[in-house]
Amino acid sequence: MKTVDFDTLGFRTGDKVLDLGCGEGRHVIAFYVEADVHAIGVDLGFSDLQKTAEKFIPFNEPSNTRKHLHLACSNALQLPFADDSFDKVVCSEVLEHIPDYRGALQEIARILKPGGVAAISVPRFVPEWICWALSDEYHSNEGGHLRIFKEHQLKRDIENTGLCFIRRHWAHALHSVYWWLQCAFWHTKDTNPLVQTWHKFVVWDMMEQPALTATLESIFNPLIGKSVVMYFYKPSAPGKPA
Repeated sequence: MKTVDFDTLGFRTGDKVLDLGCGEGRHVIAFYVEADVHAIGVDLGFSDLQKTAEKFIPFNEPSNTRKHLHLACSNALQLPFADDSFDKVVCSEVLEHIPDYRGALQEIARILKPGGVAAISVPRFVPEWICWALSDEYHSNEGGHLRIFKEHQLKRDIENTGLCFIRRHWAHALHSVYWWLQCAFWHTKDTNPLVQTWHKFVVWDMMEQPALTATLESIFNPLIGKSVVMYFYKPSAPGKPA
């Protein structure tokens, strides 16, 4: 399941691409599969990186020397990379977990090359607020969501790092319904027939990618898309386009 639009990122052969907070690898592995790039996944959770490495095995192309995938365990506030290191940076569904999210934004801006593109996604305000209203457990567990972002405030915070806005879109409307059902039936979600039926539906959608659900998502994403995704570029000099 990709949250980020790779066409907007515009991969080029040889690009260095970072998935910051890669989790179990859904984006960083997709980088490697879709383009001849040097893909790097960073996460604070070592167990997630192990799962990413396991999931990557069937996609590895050792004979293709034009692409590579590497994983690193690191804090988003102190990334082990030099300034201006990456052509593309993706940070998807991560900032809501970080107390000092503005510090993470500063790191993204620091390591992004001039002319590079960053894609940042977070849970959208209304769908997330509904989840919080339905269930305290949804967000109050260890490692849960610390805040509900207002889109205009996050956009301003990112622009304050010196990055320039390109575009935005919304994603995963079908998943909003799934999470609302989970939150509404939190204590019985593993056995509740509504939750389990919708779970099977979204898994089928991710695996089969039928035209019907793609159309439904395109219609409902502006209304109830679970995530908002924003794209920014780093100008070649402050105040000047790249």
